Amino acid sequence: MKAVIQRVSEASVNIDGGETRTIGRGLMILLGIGRDDSLDDSSWLVRKIASMRIFENDEGRMNLSTSDIGGEMLVVSQFTLLASTRKGNRPSLDPAAAPEIAVPLYEAFISKLETSFDGTVLTGEFGASMRVSLVNEGPVTIIIDSKIRE
Repeated sequence: MKAVIQRVSEASVNIDGGETRTIGRGLMILLGIGRDDSLDDSSWLVRKIASMRIFENDEGRMNLSTSDIGGEMLVVSQFTLLASTRKGNRPSLDPAAAPEIAVPLYEAFISKLETSFDGTVLTGEFGASMRVSLVNEGPVTIIIDSKIRE
């Protein structure tokens, strides 16, 4: 699994031109699920994100987690994070998991995140056409890959 996490002062996702889900200060999480990902990847990634200290303390150092600041999280599935650009100019999406694999892992990720994190967790809708808006604070953007755990 790959996640792009962004420290935001606000973020929202509009689903199919209808419902909009909005958070204030917290994390915008774009989540990509690969064909060889498992529940272990999901659990590891949730632990990593839930405890990530990327908010500034009183001394201006990134030393506080999203829980520490009373923040929120917005999770949006994004299979294009798994795109391969090694050949040609058209990204290959073959490394991304098919929906029958990705949906249960996406739901497991959200469920574990809701259990591990004290604040609000909102989501997009898997497979829907979505418009994502955010104000990146810092800017702070971090990429985490569950296959690289060094």
